[in-house]
Amino acid sequence: MNIELMKLVVDYGILVVLLLMGFAAIFFYIERLLFYKNLDLSMYEKKELLEIDLTTNTSIVASIASNSVYIGLLGTVLGILITFYAMGETGQIDVKIIMTSLAFALKATALGLVVAIPSMIFYNHLARIIEVKISLFEAK
Repeated sequence: MNIELMKLVVDYGILVVLLLMGFAAIFFYIERLLFYKNLDLSMYEKKELLEIDLTTNTSIVASIASNSVYIGLLGTVLGILITFYAMGETGQIDVKIIMTSLAFALKATALGLVVAIPSMIFYNHLARIIEVKISLFEAK
């Protein structure tokens, strides 16, 4: 396989996955906020049923928060491997090419962090809302 094609597949494949994860985290966060806003606690007789409805899709946001960093890191590691492989194949040690290739690889980790940090904030916010809703249910 051509090294340039491998570089494109790894780089853009990882970036697309991370962007999809970011959009999914935003989507599920907004979906949960809308659900909580319209929630009528009086509809529930059992706390367990309320908890099931409250926590639906929150694990997806948590999974995105915890795994996007690793996917970004995977992209960086693969990018560095491709850079070293290309250097070994060509036998060229051009600092400009090496540095630009490594910087290109590191953007996957940066994007992973850009997805992970807000996703963790989203999850923590949803978890607090869930705690409050359950407390309100128990207080009635």
